[in-house]
Amino acid sequence: MEQGLVELTLNGTIVRAKDGQSIVEAARDNGIYIPTLCDYKSLPPAGTCRMCMVKVGNRIISGCTTPVANGMVVESESPELSDLRKGIIEMLFVEGNHMCPSCEKSGDCELQALAYRYRMDVPRFPFSFTNRSIDASLPHLILEHNRCIQCLRCVRGVKARGGQDIFGFTDRGREIRITVDTTHPESMSDEVARKAEAICPVGALIRKGPHYTTPVGQRRFDLTPIGTDVEKGGEDA
Repeated sequence: MEQGLVELTLNGTIVRAKDGQSIVEAARDNGIYIPTLCDYKSLPPAGTCRMCMVKVGNRIISGCTTPVANGMVVESESPELSDLRKGIIEMLFVEGNHMCPSCEKSGDCELQALAYRYRMDVPRFPFSFTNRSIDASLPHLILEHNRCIQCLRCVRGVKARGGQDIFGFTDRGREIRITVDTTHPESMSDEVARKAEAICPVGALIRKGPHYTTPVGQRRFDLTPIGTDVEKGGEDA
């Protein structure tokens, strides 16, 4: 076998992967979509959302934080895993206020797209009807804490040009809140607002300005269901 590659069994098929890749990355390279919310392209894995759960050796583990190994046997699709993922989606929906028909991110929202993929109907959990603050004090960005799913993509992925942190968080658990370092001059820029809106998987970070320029029904996941690009051999968003 070529140096730097490993062989593993993924859903009953032997595939090759680069040594050091995560299970999610290896699956993606082999055209198998494993859903994620906190994982994002070039960012270091965080393992916070647990959507990428897979079964290895009869144990359910996080696929984005577990590296592949030679001879590993991975199951990424089963009725059990689908139900666990659907349960997480339902928990995220009831824990926040995700009113899709009125949300600016509708059609571009990864949580909404996953709810469609896993055919979420009525959640099995009661709604919390949270009443968190909405911070519109920044010149170009609105922080809608009721929609935040605590993936921390913004914290890990939106940095100043010098690499300094712009986003952070306070508190923990259900009380965690995304914060912005307003003492940094770049935190007030429109460029940061654009990056933050783009990296947020839901509608928690919204850039101020015109919205709905792309009509609902013609947006990213309206046209191509989430995961389809990976399964067709491309790279998903």
